[in-house]
Amino acid sequence: MPVFKDTEQMYDCIGAVLDFLRQDPKAAAAFRKSGLIIRFKYTNPDGEITIDGSEDPISLSCGPHIREPIVDMGMSADTAHQFWLGKLNLVAALSRGAMTAKGPIPAIMKLLPVITPAYKQYPEILRAKGLGHLI
Repeated sequence: MPVFKDTEQMYDCIGAVLDFLRQDPKAAAAFRKSGLIIRFKYTNPDGEITIDGSEDPISLSCGPHIREPIVDMGMSADTAHQFWLGKLNLVAALSRGAMTAKGPIPAIMKLLPVITPAYKQYPEILRAKGLGHLI
């Protein structure tokens, strides 16, 4: 059974943690500096979320985005959930094929240090949405 009951719930939870990063001063500065447009394509449930660091302010969209991504990340929604809980290492997930990445991988790796506050925030987001049982 998937973690999220449907695409909207997945957007609500994972979109919220990405929105947190979009608004975090350190993470936002790093995303803007990178200029990356990163599309996260999820399965089970299917959907996509794009964070656009080429814009100021950084934009976030759930569903199809108008601009072509520079980086395409693919994974199941369950994998994304484990990642944001801090239970899944990006490099290990890429090595095992749990995540796929197309585009400048070193640029993605440079963003890892600034997203660490989201690992604490994600469980709080889930609790606030009445989904603490997913932690």
